[in-house]
Amino acid sequence: MFNKIKALPFKRFFKWSIVLIGIFGIFIIGSNYWIIKSTKSQLYSDTESIPANDVAILLGASKTLKNGSENLFFKYRIEAAAKLFKSGKIKHIIVSGDNSKKEYDEATDMREALVALGVPDSCITQDYAGFRTLDSMVRCLKVFGQKKITVISQKFHNQRAVFIGNYYKMNVVAFNAKDVPDAFSLKVRIREYFAKLKSVVDLYLIHKQPKFLGESVRIKI
Repeated sequence: MFNKIKALPFKRFFKWSIVLIGIFGIFIIGSNYWIIKSTKSQLYSDTESIPANDVAILLGASKTLKNGSENLFFKYRIEAAAKLFKSGKIKHIIVSGDNSKKEYDEATDMREALVALGVPDSCITQDYAGFRTLDSMVRCLKVFGQKKITVISQKFHNQRAVFIGNYYKMNVVAFNAKDVPDAFSLKVRIREYFAKLKSVVDLYLIHKQPKFLGESVRIKI
């Protein structure tokens, strides 16, 4: 009798755990579908078809991995930004990345890499407070005053950035950098499923704001 009574709470716990996992799964799938579907027409992979904008925002990534090897996400984003600039489809690039630690500076790394590929230093503005994609996009609008913008990153990341831009009623398109091989990016792609869910929660439920805003910065073109 005792064993039977003890088993009942476990069965209820197991049942409700399955229900909650199912609900969570539905929210993940729904959020990803919504973001991917609603931004599809705003993403471009070639320089000929993408609309021209004065300013682009290049989303940050670390230059190297923890083991010291080259980060292909960084490499391909830099190459995409330089390609778009040289094609005449953008005139100025905001490099937005994390600089939360003194020894870690994504924005400066991106600027130096762009200059090395022939983008004039005068055509680059650094945003040191792009800690998250949401921070980068909102700061682009509220700090740098850019409502019409081209986002540059990998496709899966651009989808989320454009979704955030749409929420803030920005006129935004995105240029897809070269994809990184699946074997190299599996963890990132898995994490992105949850990141898309978090974007929906941040925007529509908790109204998340950037960590820092600060004074306005004028972009000179």
